[in-house]
Amino acid sequence: MHSYVNMGILTVATPQKWETSLEHLKYVRKHGVQQFINHYKKNEPHSRNELMYGDELEYGIFKLNPETKTVQLSLRSHEIIAKLQKKENEETEGSEFGKCKWVPEYGSFMVEAIPADPYGGFTSDLRRVEANMRNRRARLLSVLDANEIAPTVVVFPLLGVGNFAGDFPTRGKYANSRYIPDEVINPHPRFRTLTQNIRNRRGSNVKIMVPLFKDKNTDTTPEEGAGGSPGIHMDAMAFGMGCCCLQVTFQARDVSESRHLYDQLAVIAPILLALTAATPIHKGKLADWDARWNIIRDSTDCRTEAERSEPVTDESVYHDEMAGKGKRKIAGSRYGSIDCFICNHKGGCDPHSQTKKYNDKELVIDEEVKETLMKEGHDELLANHIGHLFIRDPLVVFEEHVKIDDETRTDHFENIQSTNWNSVRWKPPPVMEANSPHIGWRTELRTMEVQMTDFENAAFSVFAVLLSRALLSFDLNLYIPVTKVDENMERAHTREAVTKEKFWFRSHLAPPDDEECKTGDECNVHADHDRFEEMTTTEILSGKGTYFPGLIPLIMAYVDSIGCDTETVEKISNYLELIRKRTTGELATPATWMREFVTNHKDYKNDSVVSDLIAYDLMVACNEIGLGKRGCTRLLGDKRITEIVRENAYNVQLSRVNFGSRKNINRVLNRYAERAARRQRKIDIGKETEELEGKLEKLREELEQLDHAESKSEDVVYERQRLDSESIRVTHKE
Repeated sequence: MHSYVNMGILTVATPQKWETSLEHLKYVRKHGVQQFINHYKKNEPHSRNELMYGDELEYGIFKLNPETKTVQLSLRSHEIIAKLQKKENEETEGSEFGKCKWVPEYGSFMVEAIPADPYGGFTSDLRRVEANMRNRRARLLSVLDANEIAPTVVVFPLLGVGNFAGDFPTRGKYANSRYIPDEVINPHPRFRTLTQNIRNRRGSNVKIMVPLFKDKNTDTTPEEGAGGSPGIHMDAMAFGMGCCCLQVTFQARDVSESRHLYDQLAVIAPILLALTAATPIHKGKLADWDARWNIIRDSTDCRTEAERSEPVTDESVYHDEMAGKGKRKIAGSRYGSIDCFICNHKGGCDPHSQTKKYNDKELVIDEEVKETLMKEGHDELLANHIGHLFIRDPLVVFEEHVKIDDETRTDHFENIQSTNWNSVRWKPPPVMEANSPHIGWRTELRTMEVQMTDFENAAFSVFAVLLSRALLSFDLNLYIPVTKVDENMERAHTREAVTKEKFWFRSHLAPPDDEECKTGDECNVHADHDRFEEMTTTEILSGKGTYFPGLIPLIMAYVDSIGCDTETVEKISNYLELIRKRTTGELATPATWMREFVTNHKDYKNDSVVSDLIAYDLMVACNEIGLGKRGCTRLLGDKRITEIVRENAYNVQLSRVNFGSRKNINRVLNRYAERAARRQRKIDIGKETEELEGKLEKLREELEQLDHAESKSEDVVYERQRLDSESIRVTHKE
């Protein structure tokens, strides 16, 4: 038996290999649907008026060798998390910024950190976000070895290159990768089984191809193993799930609001991917993409050849127990943008927000699942959404948890729901223990890339929170066709997309008001209120013309409307200014900054290759910027990050100290007396130095005056000599 993490709870179970789990796939899918139906009935009436939200930050742990100027993964996350959680448990009184929770992630070099308690719906909570993030970074710093760092970067630049993780063989039984040893995967069997089962269901290793950035000396020969395809080739789940990100989850008032938020945030998700782009390097090479999303998409693609609409080469992969027998054509991976909107705003009474007309993408669904849900009274939009989730198989089945109570458990539903990794996730309330506070219907925003500093991570988290409040308060409508959302996701990956690309966006966010129409005939707004157009990120964020106000002004209008306190307004303004300046190019995205760092490095050969030395210097720089040890005007402008140190990680009690003996007390007092004397002597020397410098300055001025007077005297003598000489010449002529 092995422990695994399910919905944040550590459980004991044995993950089954793919061939063993095949007989249970139908059962899990069928009972997963029933568990959703039962759970929905119990929780549909629940509502909570107060806003609650939280963020998730992921860190990579790396180890430096200053002598060789090399950097590797540090595969100690299990040990590090154990130490951190032990400290959290021992801390009787948390800091004013709140305690933290530490969660295992896919990589054995990765750590996820979240606030132990969610933030609330007050303006003061907005100020806590950055403080809590800084606290998490300080606490992580406190348990690292002297040669370890934990910068918030999306991906390790040398992942899959040479001896990047230590002396381990590749082609392990889980990843079977040409580049990645199994030791890089978290030792929890759930993660390794997940990796192996994706390969086995698919019938081959995953294939990830990223366009290569082409410089003057770039070698564009297809990589070995890429099957002749150009670009950067990767072949394992770790290349995607080894990426770090920033996610924000909102608790909605009720189920309807959670569905509405899902749709609206899905439109924003690609824009936030472009704004936070931080992934220009993969497998030791500069890519022509700036974002991670499609890499993770391809790294988790468990579709068979038939499902990918490719010629079938191995019939042994297919089994009747698989969803669609493994042969139903499916357009994309189980990781991607959303495939359908799920909420009719106002129940469809507003013709400009009838969701169905924006679902212009052919949706593959399990018709049996849809029929079951509609018989239970679910609307077609939600039935389509759940039916679409269940075209996928469960990837990991746990031996001890196949036959469970569908009335009290949701394991099978969550098994499939949690492995459909979309840009936004709709999350029913979790099953709670007796007497536990009820957690409501939630929506998770998943596209943002982790930023180098907590100031940036807080800026985008707070932006997302305030935008959600503004959308709900002003009753705004962001709907565009879901196919245009897909286009935006693709555009968000391109190099410098935030300043060079345009994105589809709705032209009119508010319903048309008949009283504001001054023309006798139907005005342009009324004629085509559903119009959408291509906009720059500057226009989306700051406004376009007189008809589109921009998201930042809308947020500030909301902030002003609630009477926000001045301290919070100042912090919000700083956050929004950072984001605005990214759209104009005044400040760089992390991706642009990293690309410039590499191409300007002394070791760069204009060949798109990130050498060991470049990677070392880059990770050192990212770490120092995140800790506030190094300023970076290109990323942050004139913002200065207060340095984060491990000594500030935990709250310290004002307890009585037992020094053991009078001798020890005297030793301590003498040491601090000597320190005080040294400090006072430094102050005295400083004062004396200032006085001497003042006297010296006066002497310099006096010397300068003497030099000036002497110079004037010499000028008089010279002029007299000149006149005498002139007089002699005149006399001689006469």
